[in-house]
Amino acid sequence: MSGAVDLSSLKQPPAGAPDAPGGDYAVNETDFETKVLRRSIALPVVVALYSQRSPGSVELVKLLERLVVEDAGSWALATVEAETNMRIAQAFGVQGIPTVVAVAGGQPLADFQGAQPEAQVRQWLNAVIDAVAGKLEADAAAEEPQAAEDPRFVAAEAALEEGDLAGAEAAYEAIIAAEPNNDEAKGALRQLRFLGRAQIVPESAIATADSDPADVDAALAAADLEMLNQQPEAAFDRLIALIKRTADDDRTKARTRLLELFELFDPAEPIVVASRRKLAAALY
Repeated sequence: MSGAVDLSSLKQPPAGAPDAPGGDYAVNETDFETKVLRRSIALPVVVALYSQRSPGSVELVKLLERLVVEDAGSWALATVEAETNMRIAQAFGVQGIPTVVAVAGGQPLADFQGAQPEAQVRQWLNAVIDAVAGKLEADAAAEEPQAAEDPRFVAAEAALEEGDLAGAEAAYEAIIAAEPNNDEAKGALRQLRFLGRAQIVPESAIATADSDPADVDAALAAADLEMLNQQPEAAFDRLIALIKRTADDDRTKARTRLLELFELFDPAEPIVVASRRKLAAALY
């Protein structure tokens, strides 16, 4: 069934969606996204669609409730009363009750219909568990333990969250002083310094620069504002144009600012590669 069923319609249940019957594993249209789709990112979720009016389907649900306890966390169970949660039944294309579907990574993986003997259900469950082994986020996290956070970066980020730009800058500078090749600290410091500079540029800077092309400082400020407004190409082009029409110290100032803005991006970013070519043409 993988990829054959679209469950996206169940991510935003309608207001007033009916509750499913009680039980530790009961799921309804309101909590389907949380208890099934999101949970299936970490481990397979077995969805049992049943009816209280079908003794066979009730017995199958009881069997699954026992097996999920026995398996102690290798999969999760979600029981859905189909008649009161028709949108879920329709999303899975249910044609008969009971229907059991395994969901992994937010997508249906396998299913079966009708009451089955315990041995056959157990075989099916084992196949599902084997199929997703090592492929879900929980497995990957277990294989690759997360490194402890560097307290120096934690302190810098805390200062930034509190609006203490000077404190954050000092924290990153201290890291670089101790580790001159710490690229993460260097990148953070560049971003921070740009932010501190660009945030005080007035909104009129672009109009001012456009009205007086000879004003180098106005052009630099306008480029910062364009970058802050997520218009990097406009900022790069403005500074390259300034480099073309200036010389000596003014040209050096414009080129230095352009290179600073380049460093805010990955060097392989297409817009940076293209702008570096334009810069070379402007200089030579």
